[in-house]
Amino acid sequence: MTRVVLIGYMGVGKTTVGKALARALGLTFYDTDWYIESRMRQTVKDIFDSRGEDGFRQIEHNMLHEVAEFEDVVISCGGGTPCFFDNMDYLNRQGETIYMKAPVDVILRHLEMGKGVRPLLMGLDEEEKRAFITEQLAAREQYYSRAKHILPVSLMDSNEAVAAHVGTIRDMIDM
Repeated sequence: MTRVVLIGYMGVGKTTVGKALARALGLTFYDTDWYIESRMRQTVKDIFDSRGEDGFRQIEHNMLHEVAEFEDVVISCGGGTPCFFDNMDYLNRQGETIYMKAPVDVILRHLEMGKGVRPLLMGLDEEEKRAFITEQLAAREQYYSRAKHILPVSLMDSNEAVAAHVGTIRDMIDM
């Protein structure tokens, strides 16, 4: 039974690397935000809007406890997931946790390259985005750094760069 759990800030590449890692290892991939949206039949943004952050975090906690019981999976967690309840301790008990740690410049570049809408960053200019991300990273580091492994993330602007990160994770977890 294998469980690999990727944590880190939005835009570090958890979903991109997670999908590639799952393919390489022959495992099933789950993104917790997608799982929540599928089970709740609402977007994360809509859940936040209707139930507030506390309501969303309770749903996230419950859904995390479902998906982290699955076997032979790679799980990509939402950026805030490890920071609430006992989620980080729980994840460490469930499998191999990997903190994908990226500098702010890499995160900003990945967010520029990405197709998804990031509600937390809407309406912010570049300096405001940089300040917001820097502040949130500092607040979340105490949770992220409790992962069993730390993967320094560089810019993933090619399939080769993604494959290199996948290879490093495989080496970390001896697979």
